[in-house]
Amino acid sequence: MQDQDRTILRALQDDCRISNQDLAGKAGMSASACWRRVRALEEAGVVRRYVALVDAAEAGMAFHAMVHVTLTRHDHSHVETFIAEVGRRPEVLDCFATTGEADYHLRVVCADLADYNAFLEGFLFRLPGIANVRTNLVLKNIKQETAIPL
Repeated sequence: MQDQDRTILRALQDDCRISNQDLAGKAGMSASACWRRVRALEEAGVVRRYVALVDAAEAGMAFHAMVHVTLTRHDHSHVETFIAEVGRRPEVLDCFATTGEADYHLRVVCADLADYNAFLEGFLFRLPGIANVRTNLVLKNIKQETAIPL
C-alpha cells in the first residue's frame, strides 16, 4: 500500500463525504488520479462501504450489552446455523469468534431491557447448540472508534 493510499484512507475514515477534489488535495494528487485510486481501493475490498455513524442512544437504542456465547460442542451444523442466524439479526452489531471461555462475543443494542429479553428468549436461546449465554451490560461508553490506525 502506497503512502497516498494511506492518506486517502485516513481522510475517508475521517469524513467519507469529502469531495474528490478536497480528497485529491489532501493526498497531493490530481482529482482524476485520486478518483482512480479510490476506485481501486474499493474494488480491492480495502474500502468495503461508506456509512453514517449514528448515536445509538439518541436513535432510541439505549440498551447496550456484550453477550458471551458458548456452544455445547463445535458441531459443524450448529456453528454454521449460529453464524448465519446471528448475521441476520440487526441488534447484533459485531460478532467475534474468539479463544478463551466463550466461543463468540456479540455486541448487541436494543431499545430497552424488554427488547433485549425478547432477543434472548425469542432468538438466541432457540438456536441449536447454545450451552451458555452471559451478558455484560455496557454502563458507559469510554471509547468507540471505527477508524483503523494507518
